[in-house]
Amino acid sequence: MLKNKMIQLVVGLLVLLVSGCSSVPTVPEPRYETQARQSLYKLQRWSFDGRLAITGKNDAWSASVNWVHTVNDEKIKLAGPLGQGATFIQLSGNLVTIDRGDNKPLTSTQPELFINQQLGLFVPVQSLRYWVVGVPEPSSRYNLTPTGFTQAGWLIDYKQTQPVDSRVMPYKISVSNEQLKLKLIIDQWVLNDATVQ
Repeated sequence: MLKNKMIQLVVGLLVLLVSGCSSVPTVPEPRYETQARQSLYKLQRWSFDGRLAITGKNDAWSASVNWVHTVNDEKIKLAGPLGQGATFIQLSGNLVTIDRGDNKPLTSTQPELFINQQLGLFVPVQSLRYWVVGVPEPSSRYNLTPTGFTQAGWLIDYKQTQPVDSRVMPYKISVSNEQLKLKLIIDQWVLNDATVQ
């Protein structure tokens, strides 16, 4: 009798714990429209915590991601399970620094090429800075799709969005081309109050 009550209590606690893990309110994206998102270009500071999975033709990996954007630079932290193998990427203008936590930071004045050499996969980091907030890169042409857009040979698809303050921000994003598929889930946004973690 006591054993059955203990089992019921444990099961009940597990149900509460699992339901508590999915507390981000999301809404399906009705139809992507650039006009409704124009104000996102004016965001000067933002940050998010999320989960990233990248699949290429010969490689795949996943990581937690913390991205901090300010007017002058991007700071991206990628880490494996339980924070293992953290890599810090900082973009300031045309200068990129990559620090794998070994006190041997590497720098380059060719950010995208250098980042892709270090990651072993081609990731459009410069464009991704715009795509993660839900807008096309302003310096390149794009074509609208029902749930996003295509730009520079990539399909950017917003699977779900979430309310953040008075805005609607991405929650689930898929970025893909013939060579690579990137999936990003953004668990928490902070707008105009970004701090490095």
